[in-house]
Amino acid sequence: MSKTVLVLVETVDDYLPLLENAGYRLIHAKTPQSRAEAIARHAADIDAVLTRGPLGLTAAEIHTLTHLQIICVIGAGYEQVDLAAAKARGITVTNGAGANAGPVADHAMALLLALLRGIPQADASTRRGEWNRVISPSVSGKRLGIIGLGAIGQAIAQRAEQGFAMSVSYHSRTPRREQPYTWYDSPQRLAEAVDILVIATPGGPGTRHLVDASVLAALGSQGYLVNIARASVVDTEALVQALRAGSIAGAALDVFDDEPAVPEALKALSNTVLTPHVAGQSPEAARDTVALVLRNLQAFFAGEPVLTPVTL
Repeated sequence: MSKTVLVLVETVDDYLPLLENAGYRLIHAKTPQSRAEAIARHAADIDAVLTRGPLGLTAAEIHTLTHLQIICVIGAGYEQVDLAAAKARGITVTNGAGANAGPVADHAMALLLALLRGIPQADASTRRGEWNRVISPSVSGKRLGIIGLGAIGQAIAQRAEQGFAMSVSYHSRTPRREQPYTWYDSPQRLAEAVDILVIATPGGPGTRHLVDASVLAALGSQGYLVNIARASVVDTEALVQALRAGSIAGAALDVFDDEPAVPEALKALSNTVLTPHVAGQSPEAARDTVALVLRNLQAFFAGEPVLTPVTL
């Protein structure tokens, strides 16, 4: 018997035939209205849900989906999936850890370069017919700090160290002894020691506002912030205040608290670079993400361990 997958994501359509060709029946529900309708209409048919961190799956939805057995989250973050409800039902949850690490790390470095070298401002100025040869900081040799040293953090560290001769430090809950980088036991101590702070840790209650006013103050007036993880990790109000006051030099952000809404305060600032949560999006990442989902589904329904389980 074929299994039915409710697809809530909207970014991997080109590669969903990988699932269909493997015999899975897909129900697409990419808007809040179609999602509610699909869950109500097909509650007894849905065996699996494909979602992403910000879209999640609520306790009420899990309760309604009486035949649900597995939730597959694309990307590393799963902050809006109700893990307690999944655990209570014995539902397996997987994520896409590592599947898009390369593109996200590429985007982090692109944001970093654009921010420090003033690329967007220089482009806009040149298009206006101006010739403003602004002196911008070098990137090579800077001290880089990374909050979160998972697959994405490691990919960023590798690019920074090998490509730009940067010294790399990091903060995580515990030291990664197998990694050659310097560990700090708090975000504040890390921020004090670096020129650029990159956020690469998952979202959720455990990391909410991990980067607050005190961490930004420690980063200092010559310091830069790059966030390609989750907006919730950074206190946005404190960040805006720091950027306005010049307490930090600038920020590059790919994630926001209420997407797709971007705070006007951030858009009005000249020391920000903003992109619409696209760090993990590339044809290669989409293909690899769906391929990982397929491998997890195949393993699960064969009674084998899934590849990337989320601890419930």
